[in-house]
Amino acid sequence: MENQSYHNLVVGGAAAATLASIEISPNLRGRSFIRDTDFSPAELLDLMETSKRLKEIRKLGRPHTYLRGKTLGLLFQHPSTRTRTAFQVGMEQLGGQAVFLGIQDLQLKRGETLQDTARIMSGYLDAIGVRIESQVDLDEFARGASVPVYNGLTSERHPIEALGDVFTLRERFGELKGLTFAYLGDGNNVCHSLMLSMAAVGVNLRVASPAGYQPDPGIVDIAKRLAAASGATIVMTEDPHEAVSGVDAVYTDVHQSMGEDAQLAKLTALAPYRVTRGVMAEAAPHAVFMHCLPMRRGLEVEPEVADGPQSIIFDQAENRLHVHKAILLHTMI
Repeated sequence: MENQSYHNLVVGGAAAATLASIEISPNLRGRSFIRDTDFSPAELLDLMETSKRLKEIRKLGRPHTYLRGKTLGLLFQHPSTRTRTAFQVGMEQLGGQAVFLGIQDLQLKRGETLQDTARIMSGYLDAIGVRIESQVDLDEFARGASVPVYNGLTSERHPIEALGDVFTLRERFGELKGLTFAYLGDGNNVCHSLMLSMAAVGVNLRVASPAGYQPDPGIVDIAKRLAAASGATIVMTEDPHEAVSGVDAVYTDVHQSMGEDAQLAKLTALAPYRVTRGVMAEAAPHAVFMHCLPMRRGLEVEPEVADGPQSIIFDQAENRLHVHKAILLHTMI
């Protein structure tokens, strides 16, 4: 030890760090993201560009504290790994702070209304992310808010998750238009948002679900209108093999959604929609496997697929951070 020399590491200094440059459109400033259709296709593509730039900036280690002095509130009824972390870490990386509140931490349990809660929180916060069971309740909360409100998941939709998946496809393939995307399994909230977001940006869709577990017809109609405008196609089928033939990406979600009790009938109906190595072999040779997580290996997907060379599930998970940051930046700046 006596022969070793040590040097102090100097941190900080008088000169202020220069923020990395980034160009964003003012169109989304002050706006909420409650439904996938709240932003136009062009605005969604703007978010993709910002997400790409933010990812580059973070990789380079450049300061990007554009939201200093801003505070995001997080009101969550359900547990969360990726959404909560992406909101909270993303806000802090942008220079602001996040305050987390579980439902049990609020006066909602004593009868205070959602609109009153939103109005009060709007006086303290610059934006609010909400994870709540009912889309109707989220709409009511948003009506009481005077700051941007973000849908962190409802039983009907999961829009920011879907945008993260759109960004992941764009990053992987370079272009979105002309890609063909297959979703197998439960026509749930994730399926709804994927249909709407993919159709809006020109990705061809094939959705395979069993009778009784198909997407909401109203959502399907909206997705078809978006697809017609973008030049994409939508195929609805009960045949998983028809859905995956030659596609660029195969996607599935859990067969038992958050808050649901185990239902033997549902698990039995969804069993043929499990993503196996055989299913992936029917897709294009370059096809990727996607899953929004959390995942039950062996139930909706074979472990060999989930952890195999075609899987990009952890790229999806990371990209949630960059897309959340893009939305926060565009709406709160």
